[in-house]
Amino acid sequence: MTRHGYRTLGCTLTVALALAGCTASPPAADPPPTGRVVPAGGLRLVAFDGCDEALRQLRTAAKAAVGPWGFGADDLRQFSAERATALGGVAKDASGASAAGYSGTNVHEAGVDEPDLVKTDGKRIVTVTRGVLSVVDPASRRVTGRLALDPDAERFSGGEASLLLHGDRALVLLRAGRTVKGPVPGRQTRPGTTPQARLVLLDLAGPPRVVGEYRIDGLLVDARQSGATARVVIRSAPRLDFPYRPDRKTDAQRIAANRAVIDKATLDDWLPRYEIRDDVRTVGTGRIGCDRVSRPAGFSGASMVTVLSFDLGASALGAGDPVTVAADGDTVYSNGARLYVANDQRWRTWRGGPSAARDTNTEIYQFDTAAGTPRFVAAGSVPGWLIDQYALSEWDGHLRVATTTGDTWGRRTTSQSGVYVLRTDGATLTRVGAVTGLGKGERIFAVRFIGGTGYVVTFRQTDPLYGVDLRDPAAPRVTGELKINGYSSYLHPAGDGRLIGVGQDATEQGRVTGTQVSLFDVADPARPARIAQHHVAGGWSEAENDPHAFLYWAPERLVVIPVQRPGVVTDRADSVKGTPSRGVLALRIGDKGFTVAGAVDHPGALTDGGEWTPIRRSLMIDGVLWTVSDAGLKATALSGMTTLAWVPLT
Repeated sequence: MTRHGYRTLGCTLTVALALAGCTASPPAADPPPTGRVVPAGGLRLVAFDGCDEALRQLRTAAKAAVGPWGFGADDLRQFSAERATALGGVAKDASGASAAGYSGTNVHEAGVDEPDLVKTDGKRIVTVTRGVLSVVDPASRRVTGRLALDPDAERFSGGEASLLLHGDRALVLLRAGRTVKGPVPGRQTRPGTTPQARLVLLDLAGPPRVVGEYRIDGLLVDARQSGATARVVIRSAPRLDFPYRPDRKTDAQRIAANRAVIDKATLDDWLPRYEIRDDVRTVGTGRIGCDRVSRPAGFSGASMVTVLSFDLGASALGAGDPVTVAADGDTVYSNGARLYVANDQRWRTWRGGPSAARDTNTEIYQFDTAAGTPRFVAAGSVPGWLIDQYALSEWDGHLRVATTTGDTWGRRTTSQSGVYVLRTDGATLTRVGAVTGLGKGERIFAVRFIGGTGYVVTFRQTDPLYGVDLRDPAAPRVTGELKINGYSSYLHPAGDGRLIGVGQDATEQGRVTGTQVSLFDVADPARPARIAQHHVAGGWSEAENDPHAFLYWAPERLVVIPVQRPGVVTDRADSVKGTPSRGVLALRIGDKGFTVAGAVDHPGALTDGGEWTPIRRSLMIDGVLWTVSDAGLKATALSGMTTLAWVPLT
């Protein structure tokens, strides 16, 4: 597309994207909302009847949702890329082609890539740290390109950059700084900035160079890539100034003052603004048109969600073919042909305490993303809340969803978990089967669906691993249960009826004692068993919370995870015991369980804050193990775990 061919966002908003967001309905005194309705079972999509009506309804909803300190937890929700993993452990690129010579990003669904801080296509390693993109040649083991995008972006944004890769193109997703006009109690602020997501398209055929850029108000929720198409989900909040008022001493007085601010707000305060740039200058600015924004039947007015679609093979980013709704969204799952967006309302119950979460539902919206602009298909809801995107999985025309309901706080918990099976029936995701009552008094820590079987880990003091038979969607059933100390917060299939778990070991009383890697035999659904365990006392692994940090290299049956041990003063890895203090641990799976293949550390390097930089990621390229930290990359031979090269990035 030429620089004169950009269309405005309002003109390209042709399909209403329904994201979850039924949070606070208008007060009963208001008349029912009017507008064009797109049927979606009990969850409707409504287009505003003009800008005046949009402003009226947004003000009404926002006044019902605002609290004494504004919209509360929305300011604190900084979402990183969803936790993910690749089935079977063999890497596939974004087009789904086999790439046995190198490992790609650990993703949920093969062929659907997810943004991460490092990418490789086997010919190059691309990483972005502290706003600087670096390209490393794995053959010569040296840096071949470097480009500073925004060194201050991560420092002030509370999040890190990530990227997607397609051929000679990289799309870098940056979280820019946040602007706050006045002081906020209990939070450090930098006056003069604004919440903004920044997408930068780079050409890597030669020295890295910017070919296009897109900026939009809001925070990055997540992104998915199928082939050359990237879908980027942005959540934006209204630009309302709720200043700290010490003269308003009660919550009621503060809420009244905040509602007065909302009464004076204009529509421009809600609609996301955007800017499009080519390699040198701005070629388009504006905001999303009010006539193109849709909403669910109930909404809070506290945020909007926009989905952007970009062709990474194009000459520039373009307008993003956006789709926007006045709603919230926090969990994204895609199998390529369909995109699911889900969100629960736990974060809005912060004022109500633990009991407010008892009746929490998760709303789920399904879209056809096989081609072009996302097209709404169906909507539904299930009781409870999700742990992450792994609690969602589509198989054989059915969506499986694992949730936890009830209170998980205090001594007398009422929580339990279940797995629900949904099928598309017209515009509704209809529940066709469910199994509930899992882990009473506990909550879900990990979920993994593999074909017609689901595995659910719950925990409070001990870790039940449940196997759930989902082959009959109308009659799912628990086939087996294994209770062990500790828990797994990530599960990964290892083939041959085995499952790898990464989490924490714990005492009988539930006190965690350090990272544990477990190997489960789940070949017999009725008798799951743990056949091996490796424990790092006092350790913690990023893979426990972000599966992008987990590497399973199936050709070598090798598990690689980063491990940190707080309080350990040395930064030298103990290759004999396999207990690095800030390195990676490599385990090989054998017939009888784990053997320690070795450990890798990086030369000490201090961050700006005076802290040591840990190893974050691991990659395999042509039989060489590459480890990545902010300080640099190290190439290690698997035989003897000997160092082949150190490539510094600073």
